[in-house]
Amino acid sequence: MSESTPAKLQRSLKYHGLTSKEVEESRRKNGVNVLTPPDRDPWWRLYLSKYDDPVIRILLIAAFLAIGIGVADGKYAEGIGIIAAILLATTLAFINEYKANKEFDILNKVNDDVPIKAIRDGQYTTVPKRDLVVGDIVIIELGEEIPVDGTVVEAIQLQVDESKFTGESLPVTKSCHTDTHDNKDESDFSESRLLRGSMVVDGHGILCTTAVGDSTEIGKTARAAMEESDEETPLNKQLERLSKLIGVLGTGIAAMTFIALFVRGVIIQDLVLSQAQWIFTVILTVSSLTALSRVWLPIYYDALEMLGKNTEPPEWLENESFTGWLKTIGISALIFAACIGIFSSLNMISLSPGEWMPRHVAEEMLSFFMIAVTLIVVAVPEGLAMSVTLSLAYSMRKMTASNNLVRKMHACETIGAATVICSDKTGTLTLNEMRVQSVDFPSIQDSLTLDINNPNVQSILYSISANSTANLGRNELGEVCPLGNPTEGALLLWLRGKECDYVEWRESFDIHRQWTFTTERKYMGTIGRPSSNSHLQLHCKGAPEILLGNCEMMLTADGIVPISSHRKTIENSLQDLQLRGMRTIGFSYRTLNTTPDLETNLEDITTGMTWLGFAAIADPIRPEVPAAMADCNRAGVKVKMVTGDNLQTAREIGRQIGLVNENSPSNVVMTGSEFSTMSDEEAATAVKSLTILARARPLDKLRLVKLLQSKNEVVAVTGDGTNDAPALNFANVGLAMGKTGTSVAKEASDIVLLDDSFSSIARAIMWGRSLYSNIQKFILFQLTINVAALGIALIGPFIGIQLPLTVTQMLWVNLIMDTMAALALATEPPNKEVMHRPPRSAEAFIVSPQMSRGIFFVSGVFLVFFIGFLLWIQRDGEVTPYELTSFYSTFVMLQFWNLFNARCLGSNHSAFSNLKESKGLLFIAFTILIGQILMVEFGGEIFRTVPLSMKDWIIIISSTSVVLWAGEILRLIKRISLKPSHVIA
Repeated sequence: MSESTPAKLQRSLKYHGLTSKEVEESRRKNGVNVLTPPDRDPWWRLYLSKYDDPVIRILLIAAFLAIGIGVADGKYAEGIGIIAAILLATTLAFINEYKANKEFDILNKVNDDVPIKAIRDGQYTTVPKRDLVVGDIVIIELGEEIPVDGTVVEAIQLQVDESKFTGESLPVTKSCHTDTHDNKDESDFSESRLLRGSMVVDGHGILCTTAVGDSTEIGKTARAAMEESDEETPLNKQLERLSKLIGVLGTGIAAMTFIALFVRGVIIQDLVLSQAQWIFTVILTVSSLTALSRVWLPIYYDALEMLGKNTEPPEWLENESFTGWLKTIGISALIFAACIGIFSSLNMISLSPGEWMPRHVAEEMLSFFMIAVTLIVVAVPEGLAMSVTLSLAYSMRKMTASNNLVRKMHACETIGAATVICSDKTGTLTLNEMRVQSVDFPSIQDSLTLDINNPNVQSILYSISANSTANLGRNELGEVCPLGNPTEGALLLWLRGKECDYVEWRESFDIHRQWTFTTERKYMGTIGRPSSNSHLQLHCKGAPEILLGNCEMMLTADGIVPISSHRKTIENSLQDLQLRGMRTIGFSYRTLNTTPDLETNLEDITTGMTWLGFAAIADPIRPEVPAAMADCNRAGVKVKMVTGDNLQTAREIGRQIGLVNENSPSNVVMTGSEFSTMSDEEAATAVKSLTILARARPLDKLRLVKLLQSKNEVVAVTGDGTNDAPALNFANVGLAMGKTGTSVAKEASDIVLLDDSFSSIARAIMWGRSLYSNIQKFILFQLTINVAALGIALIGPFIGIQLPLTVTQMLWVNLIMDTMAALALATEPPNKEVMHRPPRSAEAFIVSPQMSRGIFFVSGVFLVFFIGFLLWIQRDGEVTPYELTSFYSTFVMLQFWNLFNARCLGSNHSAFSNLKESKGLLFIAFTILIGQILMVEFGGEIFRTVPLSMKDWIIIISSTSVVLWAGEILRLIKRISLKPSHVIA
């Protein structure tokens, strides 16, 4: 190859790119621009991981003991039932987690669809990142992530962060490679080479793609570099504390109940043992406790933690692998065998297993063990973690459908607790469809047409075309649209409306150096040489009040004149337009006699400039923003607008969206410079009333966020630029713009607003609050069941019925029915009423006082009823399977109806309100009802049930529905009491 690809592009293919046919050929030959995802565990390993739960393992032990002892007389149905219930529960958990992983995979692929600016068929366009191919010409700008490996074609002050490859934190300057020979040994980090994953930290440029997807440098090491992160959310931490508390209490009650039943059996001489049998009982107890140490020891350490004694558990206990369990069981077996050997050698125990313990005592102790296991199963809310996973997965999917792409799971819940939103203006509160409304160029007498042969007009054309980083392209509908900065795009569209080709004027301006716009400087500058002029020119564009201060002259139709006599008129015109909410952009230029060196700052050479004029650009507010702003106000969420616009423009936009009005005090609006001069104490006081921060710089925004957080506010921040990344990262929830946001901003964010609209933030808050409310509903529902069932299982043996509810029956209630109920409540549509409540405290315990009262009151009423039911069925001194089946069905149906009461947590609406919108809940409720009937009718010995008649079912279902009707009456009374007294019903 005699000439390098970049050299060819510069000479002949510049700004043309690949044709459609060449794109397809390159894709066929070199592949797609997608990184192969890391390998996941196979489905069977994911399924086996469901058995890592200690409670599941203790249930399996109980099942095998029940089968082993009962196999002689054929009474092993209970053990088979436990195994069947475990298989059903673990399979359901596996299916839900597998589906959730698939959903998260889909969300993670969204990054491959990020639009990238490219040149194809001689036109600027945008294509999804995944569709880029080798040979594509790609435009890269400040704040963007480089999407492919490539070679620099053009570079304007281009600097790239390659720290993820080299470890060096300093940015690297990139330029077009001037050598034309084919150097195959060229370093990957040469000044002309760009690598996928690097970030543009300054300037802009064009690259020619040399590698895509797995062929890129990052693709070659992607598998080793990619790690799956299961971040624990604040909500999960709360739920973990709740689960630990319940686990400690449940296990403690189970242990005490086992001991109490055993002592009771000894006292009433149901358990009569010889000395040798007592020795065996002690050996069996010690070895069993050793075998189950991985179950009760973690609970013991949880209890110590709750008592304030943070004792670290031993390392071997942290190993939850199957091998770790085998070792524990092996040690237990060795202890058992050694003790049997020692005591038999002392003639204190027989080697014959038949003499170790009487069969009836073994069955009685197994029954006690089953009661203890039932108490643990009842107490520990096994469906809790799954309900959170289901709620988060469902909310993430639905939030994405409502234009909120959740990147970090905790954001689903945290956004609901937000108390303050620090919002950008452009693109979030406004349409970000900038259009030139008017221009004021003193050198142009007729702004309707442009005489391109007029030297004065040419200066303006160069200032707009060359001193710019934006381009015009076409969207999927074929419409011309700006690519890049919207303000610059509006100016290019204005030129296009005057039938001026900006590309032609840009290419005729030989650019030597360009300083990109920064929020600190508030203007940009470009040095170059027009084709018709031998002198270098510096063109500046930006904040008019700053540029105007640097100007001594003004270009008019009559030539260059001093600006002093015109300055006040220009300032008044600018102020009038800014008060009307328009963005004003000023233009100035000067001729340079010498070329500035590379160390020269733009600020050093912008003195003695000539004023060209200004353009007024309008970005109308989004139609939906005032309503969304009102929603936030009702929800108690304060909104603060942070913008780079001047004070007058910011105030006018704030007035239009309802943030401020004519009667608002002066301290609600402030400039960044005023804010930065305040001490921390003064600023901390000011942020309480501050509503609009104008002419804000990145550090002002970050400081605002930190000060608000120091006041215990939960802060959500919106942003689209690289300069917003610190605030986005530091905020409790960072929201980046999906359309106009840079890669740096998106990477720092927790949620990406796909439509760039503020109304999506209001919807995200509603979803976050509804998610939290739905999880509370499930906790209310499950803990009401658990407290009532725990009381029954605890009291039952002492009133004559050892197992009012069997382990198998409780597994149906606690693992299967509760899981379906969790799914039903998790898929409840968001309730708009949550936006009429103040934000919750981020530190508030998830079980609210209202929930606690409801749990203990309802479960207490249930428990009194159940105890009465159990005493009533013993009135003739005999308890039949039919009576126990009726009791079990009554227990389940009471919980079934209580599911609809739980749905009303936090509101006084009827349980039937908007029920048709809760199709998921209705379907699952119907499934639970049919499942219960089928289990009773066909469960037999496995579920300890006998068939009930149609009359029995009608009586049970109708009588237990009183729970729902009682809840309806209470809610009706509350609704009536809350009605205004002047309203006549």
